[in-house]
Amino acid sequence: MTERARRDLAGKIAGDVVLSDDPGATIRKWRTDFDIAQTRLADELDVSASVVSDYESGRRRSPGIAVVRRVIEALLDIDEARGGDHLRQYARVLSAGFEGDIVRDLREYPTALDIGEFYDAIGATEVVAGTQTSVAGHTVINSIEAITRLSSEEFYRLYGQSTNRALVFTGVTHGEGALVALRVVTPTPSAVVLHGLDSDDLWEHAPTLARADGFSLAVVKGDLETMLETMGDLP
Repeated sequence: MTERARRDLAGKIAGDVVLSDDPGATIRKWRTDFDIAQTRLADELDVSASVVSDYESGRRRSPGIAVVRRVIEALLDIDEARGGDHLRQYARVLSAGFEGDIVRDLREYPTALDIGEFYDAIGATEVVAGTQTSVAGHTVINSIEAITRLSSEEFYRLYGQSTNRALVFTGVTHGEGALVALRVVTPTPSAVVLHGLDSDDLWEHAPTLARADGFSLAVVKGDLETMLETMGDLP
């Protein structure tokens, strides 16, 4: 990860914390996003775990700029020491021009992955088979944020380097919004995965749209963070 990418991510986190109505909760959100325990962060900061807990819960007054900077540097240092997986994930999203609350992950694979293997890895169930048999990357998208905040041009950038990819929409109820939004963007992806529902919850017209546009449609209901970890190991 380049120093520029690290600075960009540090600036993003700092802005989120400083502008938040609840800075402690925002620090907690970023710490958990990086999968770092309070005790591990406390060790890196050379403070007790209760100090970190007090800041995150609001029992201590809002942290000043110096404390926020130390926390951010500690989060980034810990992740880099572990191999930098989360840093690379956020760097990819930021470099693509998206905010982390819209796109959770955007990856290109070194070699194409069979769609069935992709679904097996994340625990997804295919509802409709598509015309393509593989994917060469994935984008994990907060469906509500994407639909309400992205223009059609920005929506197209969700494809990254290739449309031969899986678009994974999170925060869906029935999938109607995400699938209708896809209809205004051409071409379509190889696969669409709707996270948070099973086939019984799926919008009744979803299979028809998938067949008409030729993409594979799947649903998955597992834990989001676990799924993201699994996707980080693909392929």
